[in-house]
Amino acid sequence: MSLRDQLFNEILLARQRVYAVGEPTPLEQVPLPLNAEVYLKREDLSPIHAYKWRGAYNRMAVLNQDERANGVIAASAGNHAQGVALAAQKLDIHARIFMPQSTPRMKQIAVQKHGGDRVEIILHGDNYSEAAARAFEELNNSQATYIHAYDDLGTMGGQGTLADEIVMSGDGPFDVAYLQIGGGGMAASVACWLKHYNPGIRIVGVEGIEQASMNAAVNAGSPVELDYVDVFCDGTAVKKAGELTYPLCAELIDEFITVTNEEVCAAIQLLWESRRCIPEPAGAMGLAGLMKQSDSLNGEKALCIICGSNVDFGQLAWIGRHAGIGGGRRRYMRFEIGEKSGEMLRLISSALEGVNIIEFQYGKVAHDHAWPVIGFEASPMALERLVQYLTELKIPYEDVTSEEDVEFRIIHYDSDLFSYPYFIKLEFPERAGALHDFLSSIEGIANMCYFNYAYTGEQVGRALLGFEFESEELQASFKDILSNSDTDYHEISLETLGRIL
Repeated sequence: MSLRDQLFNEILLARQRVYAVGEPTPLEQVPLPLNAEVYLKREDLSPIHAYKWRGAYNRMAVLNQDERANGVIAASAGNHAQGVALAAQKLDIHARIFMPQSTPRMKQIAVQKHGGDRVEIILHGDNYSEAAARAFEELNNSQATYIHAYDDLGTMGGQGTLADEIVMSGDGPFDVAYLQIGGGGMAASVACWLKHYNPGIRIVGVEGIEQASMNAAVNAGSPVELDYVDVFCDGTAVKKAGELTYPLCAELIDEFITVTNEEVCAAIQLLWESRRCIPEPAGAMGLAGLMKQSDSLNGEKALCIICGSNVDFGQLAWIGRHAGIGGGRRRYMRFEIGEKSGEMLRLISSALEGVNIIEFQYGKVAHDHAWPVIGFEASPMALERLVQYLTELKIPYEDVTSEEDVEFRIIHYDSDLFSYPYFIKLEFPERAGALHDFLSSIEGIANMCYFNYAYTGEQVGRALLGFEFESEELQASFKDILSNSDTDYHEISLETLGRIL
């Protein structure tokens, strides 16, 4: 019997087991602004908010009494650990789970919640591979059974039940399915089941651009270990494809593509805006792949799997900032202008009027020239028009969207160049033209030497602004103008400033 046929039989048997701990998850048609008829399999709505419960429970449910008494060992970056914990509690099996030391506290708490006193968490290493290596060392000194996250036919059989639910839904057949790949267990099992019932379906394997271990294995003819794996999509951060998953994916996946972290963020934003769903980064990779190829789909019926939503809250800020970049709707440009009063206003008025500005990064570094960084958000077409307009006006600029100092908001400045500086935290209505109006009101009175603003999605914008003057008298006059205006601001003392900058 071929490996593919063995996997099919495992999925068939798993149908009798997995529903002891979970219900089928929804398959939803979602109207998205993409050139395809998109259906989403909502594994984020499962008992552990990820599909991993299926494989873990199925594998552990077939253990005999002696194996159950000896317990199990597993390694996981988060979701498989929760599945093992849930199965351990339901089946009364002791589980030792090795997780990277960098595993978010939220995921550790979830594992303990699902497993209770049946689970022991051991933190080891900086990534899944190091945690897994330590788990295998422990396995050699015990009689426990290893519950692999993906490279086991029993685990894959359980994971394949989600494909059975897709087939049974009656919403197919599908023209194409975009399946995210980490170790390859889910992709192999889902592809196996879907192709059995719909041989014409095209399966696209989606990997992170610095996580493509399965494509590397296919190209090399056997699993190879990557030198480096990016861990933003931690659920798919696997250095080496499985010995079982590799031949299955090589046979069943028709095409491999990669997506960037920014493209994944754009997919997360699209899901939030359309379904109020916030998947974890790995959970949105399939949709990111679909979005990347949307123009060529010509209205085809496409399937994606939202495979998990155990996102760490701390990731949301990074996701929000990079979603626009991934969707081609956000760019950062560094301009060259004269270092004198009114130059920033003239730039905004002449070339940038009507464009949505979402960020300023600027500090004075020279007497005669300034290089402010301005972030824009608009449709890809509108951003291209902006580039054409800047070129026509011969305004010096460079695209710095991928520059590290812009990414980490490092604002360069030389405080020795500041003349009678005065700093404020400004609040202004978050509407088009509000900053322009403020800059117009101070033209000719003060020169800006520092500008730090980023859009936060609130009704008001907040900016840290620094001004300089030719004399103390002009500074005092500026303060009087501010105090007698309707401007909402808070003065920042030089002592405080020294701690901020």
